[in-house]
Formats: sequence, structure tokens, C-alpha cells
Amino acid sequence: MFTGIIEALAEVVSLARSSDDARLRLRVCWADGPLPGVALGESVAVNGTCLTVVAHAVEGQAALLDFDASHETLALTSLGALSAGDRVNVERALRVGDRLGGHWVSGHVDGAGTLAAIKRTGDAWDLSYRMPKTMEPEVVQKGSICIDGVSLTVNRVWPEHFAVTLIPHTVAHTQLLEGGVGKTVNLESDIIGKYLRRFVKLGISTGHADGLNLDTLRKAGFA
Repeated sequence: MFTGIIEALAEVVSLARSSDDARLRLRVCWADGPLPGVALGESVAVNGTCLTVVAHAVEGQAALLDFDASHETLALTSLGALSAGDRVNVERALRVGDRLGGHWVSGHVDGAGTLAAIKRTGDAWDLSYRMPKTMEPEVVQKGSICIDGVSLTVNRVWPEHFAVTLIPHTVAHTQLLEGGVGKTVNLESDIIGKYLRRFVKLGISTGHADGLNLDTLRKAGFA
């Protein structure tokens, strides 16, 4: 699990394809040393995608981390479009006892979104994204969403779109503004909303919700 609080911007060294899969190598400068708590088999979120460290080495003050990206990962995320020199958001897995500064992020991407508009408002930036229609029921105003691994608050939702606002700190420590309008991003909706949607759908379709249905949720203020 992750929190959506980015720890570092990593540089793509290479993306080597082999048949339908790929090997991704990143150069990362962590704030607390080359390989702080990073071991073989560890999970790292790369632009919001949970990947497993399959090889690592130290290069000066930086770490070289290798990840295998399967055909499934390449098909459902933007990782397959990466090139040497690109920057990606990275976060190590959450440890028990860590502060949860963002929200629960699984690193399992729900779909690809597109940056539709950027507007500067004072010191902040208002960004609008187009999302897959299938994600609409899980994205709510003032709820949380993960964009390329970054935990953000949804300001507004309308058909197949939503908007967020970036403060200067987020702009300085992530790559969300890089690439401009038209950029493809990895989206993950709030995990609580996904499970709730699934439970309600199963209960309504089968008629065996054990009291969990739309009427119950409305009375409790959840729908």
C-alpha cells in the first residue's frame, strides 16, 4: 500500500522491451541515501503503478532500480510510453506506523486519463482531466484520487471529467505539469469507493445484500 505522497522524482534510464513485456530502469536520488530500505522484491509505486524491484545497484548518491513490466501493466498504464530521460513520480511502500498524509493507494491503476486543460490561478494551478466513463461512479467531489501516484482532492466532477488544484509544492516535487495538455496519466480512484460500489452492485443484483442497498446508504448519508 502507498499514500500518494511522492518521495522523489526518478529519471528513466531505459525501457527495454522483450516480446510483450519490458524491463524498466530508473535512477533515483532518495532524500535519505541511495538505497534506504529498498531491497529485492520491494514494492515501489512508479507513476502510481505498483512495481517490484528485481535488481538494484548504487551509482554515486543515486540508486539504479530495475522493474519488470508485464504486458498487462503496459496495456493498462502509461509506462509503455516512457523514454530515457523522462521523469516519473516514485514512492516506497507504506510501513506500519508511518503517517498517512494522503489516502490509501494500492498502486493498481484503474485506467488512463488525459490532461485536458491547465489554468494558472494565483500561485496555484487548476487542472482538468478526462477519465474513462467506467470510473465516473467512483470519483466524487471533495473525494480523493491518485494521478500518476499523487494523492489529490477532486474539486469538481462532470461527465467523463474531473478537476484538481496543485499547490506550488506539488508542482515542484512531481511531474504533473510536465508534458502539458494531452498528456496521458495513470488514474486510481479511492479504494473505499470501489469496494462500496461492488458491494452495492452485488447486493442489488442478487437481492441478498443483508441490508446493504441504496435505500440503506441514502438513509445513512452515503448516497
